[in-house]
Amino acid sequence: MNPASVLVVDDSEVIRKGIAEKLSSFGFDVSEAADGDEALMLARSAKFDVVISDIVLPKVDGIKVLKFFRENCPDVPVILITGHATLETAIEAIRERAFDYLLKPFDLSELVNLTKEALAYTREKGNGSFNKSSKNVKIEHQLELGEIIGSSPAMQEVYKKIAKVSRTDCTVLIQGESGTGKELIARAIHFNSKRKDKPWIPINCGAIPGELLESELFGHEKGAFTHAFRSRPGRFELAHKGTIFLDEIGEMPLALQVKLLRVIQERSFERVGGLKTIKVNIRIIAATNTDLESLVKKGGFREDLFYRLNVVPIEVPPLRDRLEDLEPLIVHFLTYFCKSRDLPVKEVSPEVMNCFYEYNWPGNVRELENLIERLVILVEGDEIKLEDLPPRFKSRKELLPGDLPAEFPSTGISLKAEVEKYETQLIFKALKKANGVKSEAARLLGINRTTLLEKLRRRGIPLSSI
Repeated sequence: MNPASVLVVDDSEVIRKGIAEKLSSFGFDVSEAADGDEALMLARSAKFDVVISDIVLPKVDGIKVLKFFRENCPDVPVILITGHATLETAIEAIRERAFDYLLKPFDLSELVNLTKEALAYTREKGNGSFNKSSKNVKIEHQLELGEIIGSSPAMQEVYKKIAKVSRTDCTVLIQGESGTGKELIARAIHFNSKRKDKPWIPINCGAIPGELLESELFGHEKGAFTHAFRSRPGRFELAHKGTIFLDEIGEMPLALQVKLLRVIQERSFERVGGLKTIKVNIRIIAATNTDLESLVKKGGFREDLFYRLNVVPIEVPPLRDRLEDLEPLIVHFLTYFCKSRDLPVKEVSPEVMNCFYEYNWPGNVRELENLIERLVILVEGDEIKLEDLPPRFKSRKELLPGDLPAEFPSTGISLKAEVEKYETQLIFKALKKANGVKSEAARLLGINRTTLLEKLRRRGIPLSSI
């Protein structure tokens, strides 16, 4: 039996050669292409069993390479790799039926296993697993203020999960601190799903008193309680054929959790004071800023409900853990607020930017958004300076990455994560000091330029964005 042929497409010779050598050592017959054009030329003259392509390529990008194979060689699985994904590219890759979507940095052994899996899957299906054509679906709902922004490795993982769950009806539990953008994630899932033209019904379970929440969720019949002068449908009825988003699900009273469990299991319920069983076809997405597993152990949340909600968990990282996204977020908010008030776009001074990188952002993206809006309104000039910032930025009492807490937490810490966080901060500060010149930043850090470039690549930071 002839060895399986693999086409590797990447404009980085180091990465391309590294992948080719690893695959060759496992018996694969590997061809290489340095850009999308070369990949398409090879595809027209040779047959490949598996294609591995970077997304960001000169001339023809990886998405176009993927589309070419879907249209002309639908039985060939395509694995996409990237170091700086966006939500749009993630969704496009999944919708165009990429076999999988691998984020840099990755272990070469992981890619080898994925290649074997793709090959085995195609052979098992008799080369028919990719025969169905797939319409390219762009992001249907453009989120203006608060658009999901970021290309950090942590956000790339989020994008990948959004893209995968959007094409299903599975229940999703989004977890993360307040202000991280959990509702934006939920909206992205809904508006990129087959339910996008159906109702999107959000409800904050923590903002409505417990005695009223049942009526809000399930509706009530006339006379069911005092002041119930007419029948009223609840959010679950309104969400029929669409999506209901249960924000701050950890705040839901235990008594209501029982009824919610039934809705998840049977997709049916009765209104408050009603006898008629109402059937609904809905997708459920829940979100919380609390640790539900800990809450289950304390008896504050039902274990069976937790497992029903936690079918696909999505963890949204705090802003302090994705500082690579800080500058793009600042630029986005500055542009939005200045444009909405018909003002020239303001800039942030280097001193302010350094201060932002050192700040812990307890309120996450929401805190950053509110701060930029305030500064756009109050600052007279075209540059935001250190004296324009609120006192909390000047006092710097917050715990910064690399600082030691007053008391070592009883739960312990991840030394590797803390060192990585501190190193990332130092790299960004050196790059700012060097005005983006990598060789100078490397000198300031006392390392070689190639070492700095490798650290940037490992963190998935696009070199062109520095």
